[in-house]
Amino acid sequence: MSRTTAAPGPRPLDGLKVLELGQLIAGPFAAKTLAEFGADVIKVEPAGSGDPLRGWRLLREGTSVWWEVQSRNKRSVCLDLRSAEGQQVVRALAAEADVLIENFKPGTLEGWGLGWEALHALNPKLVMLRLSGYGQTGPYRDKPGFGVLGEAMGGLRHLSGEPGRTPVRVGVSIGDTLAALHGVLGVLMALRHREVQGGRGQVVDVALYEAVFNVMESLLPEYDAFGTVRERSGSALPGIAPTNAYPCNDGQYVLVAGNGDNIFRRLMQAIGRKDLADDPGLRHNGGRVPRADEIDAAIGAWTVQRSRADVLAVLDAANVPAGRIYTVADIAADPQYAARGMLVDVVAGDGLPLKVPGIVPKLGATPGAITHPAPKLGEHDADLADVARQGWPARRG
Repeated sequence: MSRTTAAPGPRPLDGLKVLELGQLIAGPFAAKTLAEFGADVIKVEPAGSGDPLRGWRLLREGTSVWWEVQSRNKRSVCLDLRSAEGQQVVRALAAEADVLIENFKPGTLEGWGLGWEALHALNPKLVMLRLSGYGQTGPYRDKPGFGVLGEAMGGLRHLSGEPGRTPVRVGVSIGDTLAALHGVLGVLMALRHREVQGGRGQVVDVALYEAVFNVMESLLPEYDAFGTVRERSGSALPGIAPTNAYPCNDGQYVLVAGNGDNIFRRLMQAIGRKDLADDPGLRHNGGRVPRADEIDAAIGAWTVQRSRADVLAVLDAANVPAGRIYTVADIAADPQYAARGMLVDVVAGDGLPLKVPGIVPKLGATPGAITHPAPKLGEHDADLADVARQGWPARRG
């Protein structure tokens, strides 16, 4: 086990200079993704406390193990962005940076003299990723926004849970992460534009609620065309049948996605329901949806007589998409995760071994890598000693 996952070979973002002013989830996740593929990320933190994520959830040796994932490959420097000295250092770094990432409330950077207009004047090539709850414009611009609010406003929360029950949240901050990934996409497009069309940077403006809304599939056109307000549906997916979670006799559940026409026929044959397999009314999804309860009952009556392992063996043999509901313990023991490099053993910043998620996506020629553990607070302050004179500091080691 080593402090890195691989010798750092060529990566697609080698040489890209990224200045991260954000904290917690959305901004840092975007910067983490860029860092995994070669970007040199300098993360600015307040002295003393640092990024609050350092103290979130479960701590080891006083630091969150989440921090070890969110900030790997980055450098940490401590600056007071409210001070003239700290602001001047940021300007010097931004003058050399390719990308600046921030997820403060809109107007915060402008109040410190570090807004887009000021930094763009210093560095016309700069791309600025701005992540916020509601975006840089509009009537909600100045409202504080967190991922959970973006998930609710984007339509996800209303759809999550059982019919007639209180809407539930996904167990992770999916709104922040979706916003971060949209931000990475926007940064890469802006860099491409800079490369081929004039060399000028631009703002990438990502609102959390819009990132969530962007993955809401047919939610809006169904409402506009039919007045349909999609509601919570538990483990089923309305309008597509069959796809659901079904009980087994060992207290476990299996997920079955038999909604393809040929797959449905194979599924019905596998569970001994040739009558449903041959029913012309069920040949296509349009005929199956009105009879989804009948189909679910047939599948459930079959699964509940068998163990999860037996159900999966039969459906795998019939080439029907099916699976179990994974816990993290299942993930950590799964051979597919291991074969794909998604369970990575590293030595964390505290000197202790830690298993962390691997890197997504997989690039064949220039894969990402974990080259440095998450930094200690202010670990790279010394790198800034000559920044005013020399510009972006070289990375040591």
